[in-house]
Amino acid sequence: MRKKVTVVGAGNVGATLVQRIAEAQLADVVMVDVVEGVPQGKGLDLLETGPVMGYDSMITGTNGYDETAGSDIIVITAGLARKPGMSRDDLLALNGSIVKTVALETSRRSPKAVMIVVTNPMDVMAFVALKASGFPKERVIGMGGVLDSARFRTFIAGELGVSVENTHAFVLGGHGDSMVPLPRYSTVAGIPITELMSKATIEKLVDRTKNGGAEIVALLKTGSAYYAPSASTLEMVEAILLDKKKILPCSVYLEGEYGVKGAYSGVPVKLGAKGVEQVVEIKLNDDEQAAFMKSVEAVRSGCAKFM
Repeated sequence: MRKKVTVVGAGNVGATLVQRIAEAQLADVVMVDVVEGVPQGKGLDLLETGPVMGYDSMITGTNGYDETAGSDIIVITAGLARKPGMSRDDLLALNGSIVKTVALETSRRSPKAVMIVVTNPMDVMAFVALKASGFPKERVIGMGGVLDSARFRTFIAGELGVSVENTHAFVLGGHGDSMVPLPRYSTVAGIPITELMSKATIEKLVDRTKNGGAEIVALLKTGSAYYAPSASTLEMVEAILLDKKKILPCSVYLEGEYGVKGAYSGVPVKLGAKGVEQVVEIKLNDDEQAAFMKSVEAVRSGCAKFM
């Protein structure tokens, strides 16, 4: 029996993710959206792409939730995207009610699923989904660190003129302006970038990583990033469906790890069939710990609005 993934939100991120899942032949996909005809039309278009691209995944578009029953993974991308000048925090009230409804409806029909939250502000929306779904914390995960690390890796590779495949990067904390890229743990072929670049260059790359989403929003003017976010979500979906035990930076609910209790934040975790199977704790120096805690508090203040 094939795996089943539900993607709620048929916008650019959601629809591109559905395409990526189908082309990777990972699962059948149900795409849900409130706009009548949009998930059905995009779903049919992607279904008719199968004979050309060589995939047999069944893709169903719907405006309801009954078709999502029995999903292995639920991905929430539904919500409003950032517009120029809008911070992630501006989206709190707008997207909170949307995510709450989605989490309630999908969790009732797929009580054993792993839930991945992509909607911004992502860390706070993951908290909303956790409370609404009633799922254990291991099965409600925020996508952010994978994307932020991918951006950092891109900038490192470009600066040094090396393959992105040689780069590894860690970005911790909230998925927002207070995120914490960690140069000490970011490497090129195993060599820390602190030995390959000047401090000023590293700071420039760190700042660009922190503002990676805003940079794209400013360029597009009428939208936000979706190619890299959908690819980052796919990596998480694949790790779960294939039980890969892959170490990825994801936003998870911490209960003592890193000195944080009762808050979502991005940290390295082991992802497998059960969702988060282990939180990997790395040693932070005083400056890194201070920056991490500042990021956590920024997320916590947003979560307080939904307590």
